[in-house]
Amino acid sequence: MQPEELLNEGNQDGRKPQQESPLISLEKDLKFFGESIREVATEIRVEGLSEYPIFVAHQHELALGELILDRHDLGRSWSIHASTLEEFVERGVIKKELKQRFEDNYKDPEKFICVFVVTPEGANFVFVPYGKG
Repeated sequence: MQPEELLNEGNQDGRKPQQESPLISLEKDLKFFGESIREVATEIRVEGLSEYPIFVAHQHELALGELILDRHDLGRSWSIHASTLEEFVERGVIKKELKQRFEDNYKDPEKFICVFVVTPEGANFVFVPYGKG
């Protein structure tokens, strides 16, 4: 899924959205945080913690992964936690039987940020190219 698909830019019947999607602010924050996220992703892989770093973006309290960028401290809209595929499987976010499918669809961590976006409406994975955010 592309980030643009989550942005709800316009809709089928031509009416304008009632309010700006919070994912527009996420796009801005990912651009702002991009280099920091890349450094953490590289560290996770180099230290052998995981070949599949996952960054959790949220706007409320969340107990998944380790907080690396706090929206309150940085004056941003989204907080970012660093996690791994292994933690997602261990905690049941990704079912064990779907782990291989996730690995097969995981994009190059040198080029893409794997983001698990958590909103009040639900959660989903997106892959955002570095520098695009």
